[in-house]
Amino acid sequence: MDDLNRTPLFDLHLALGAKMVPFAGYDMPVQYPLGVMKEHLHCRATCGLFDVSHMGQVLLRPLSGDVDDAALALEALVPVDVLGLKPGRQRYALFTNETGGILDDLMVARWDEALFLVVNAACKEADIAHLRAHLSDTCEIEVQDRALIALQGPGAAQALSHLVPGVEDMRFMDSRAFGDLWISRSGYTGEDGYEISLPADTAEGFARRLLEIEAVEPIGLGARDSLRLEAGLCLYGHDIDTGTTPVAGGLKWAIQKARRAGGAREGGFPGASVVLAELADGAQTARVGLRPEGRAPMREGVVLFEGEAGGEAIGRVTSGGFGPTVGGPVAMGYVPAALATPGTRIYGEVRGKRMAAEVVALPFVEQGYKR
Repeated sequence: MDDLNRTPLFDLHLALGAKMVPFAGYDMPVQYPLGVMKEHLHCRATCGLFDVSHMGQVLLRPLSGDVDDAALALEALVPVDVLGLKPGRQRYALFTNETGGILDDLMVARWDEALFLVVNAACKEADIAHLRAHLSDTCEIEVQDRALIALQGPGAAQALSHLVPGVEDMRFMDSRAFGDLWISRSGYTGEDGYEISLPADTAEGFARRLLEIEAVEPIGLGARDSLRLEAGLCLYGHDIDTGTTPVAGGLKWAIQKARRAGGAREGGFPGASVVLAELADGAQTARVGLRPEGRAPMREGVVLFEGEAGGEAIGRVTSGGFGPTVGGPVAMGYVPAALATPGTRIYGEVRGKRMAAEVVALPFVEQGYKR
């Protein structure tokens, strides 16, 4: 464990009685004494505090001084309309490779003087190298040594407004600086909430002040995973990866009109020919929601079949477990496009026995974003 990185909130996690586990090179809390199930339900009912400081935070400052130039430079790496992003707004984006596969998914916020990127922990070193290799001629790439916390749930606005007045006026995907706090109204639970980037040396004090609010409980990685699964949100390296295209991954909504065929800046990103062709004709496979029959979960790696016996495998589960809000097992996985229609019955092989599951529309739980 000595070779694991620690976030600025490591000591707080120990003080709160967290069970720590290795995750993406960091020693991270998987749960607290409340337990995964209660943490999950608490976040859905009121609000929970997550440490996501293991994520990568990067500022792209245009050498020209014009943020449009940084936006256009970044568009060479992502199939997303960054130029059309208004100041103070944030957008989900994807780094693609030459075959249209996904190198990582990330968030991009546009400020007056720079773009602010948040990338996944497991990919951040590769992502930073990718940015430096392709954008150093147009942008300063400033890696931030800051903490990052997420306050998620229907009570998040009321709780955070006690410490930061004005956050309640933000809309979903707004991004704004409140002094040295960089706050976006976003998150990865399907609930309303905020992600807060702040100086590492002030993070523990700020987190403790939030936890003094009665509605706020600390939430670990276990509940974070079940919350995002119920919300139908992808986990990089599991539900999407370098072999998954945005279309197959059900993420074509993230590709705006300006970057599609006939758009103002059609293509121009790695793998554009593959992605644009799939936008027109569809992908051969599709990420779907699955509701296994009975109580036994279908976890990642479960092989999927069209029939109850015989036949070749048609796909596999990429995320799965028990959905506390749903009250039963939920899963996501990939199947041929012809079998992706909600209501289709397929089978997963669990411990040598095939179990039935129904293809369902995502998300499993209605999203509560503040539009």
